Amino acid sequence: MRIGQLARSAGVGVETVRYYQRIGLLPEPAKPVRGSRSYGLEALDRLRFIRRAQQLGFSLAEIADLLQLTAAECADVLRLATEKLATVEDKILSLQRIAAVLEAVVSRCRSRRPHEGCPLIAALSGAPQPGGRRSAASRTRTRA
Repeated sequence: MRIGQLARSAGVGVETVRYYQRIGLLPEPAKPVRGSRSYGLEALDRLRFIRRAQQLGFSLAEIADLLQLTAAECADVLRLATEKLATVEDKILSLQRIAAVLEAVVSRCRSRRPHEGCPLIAALSGAPQPGGRRSAASRTRTRA
């Protein structure tokens, strides 16, 4: 198949295929003297592998590492997957902290009196909240 067909079949753009070739994730087939390059099912499988790995949160550098491994090197694959899982779990905790701060600020916004300033702006600027407390956003920023 030609590069356009390959890209469509894998659900990526032609420029993505070319980029993956430039960075070494996808081999570029030899170009015949006359005609255009032809890609086989192996290239399609590799592109689909890259896409699925990206959907799981692997970076292109991590995908390059995975592509170097074989099914026989399961311990190495397990190590990479375990590291990725730990990273994802850390991101989840961070996002949960962000959500808690935003929930508190939104709650204060909804319950503010008309003459009070905007609690969200105050929280983002680190201004003291009523009662002399620092904003939740400021406390979270200090801990990070």
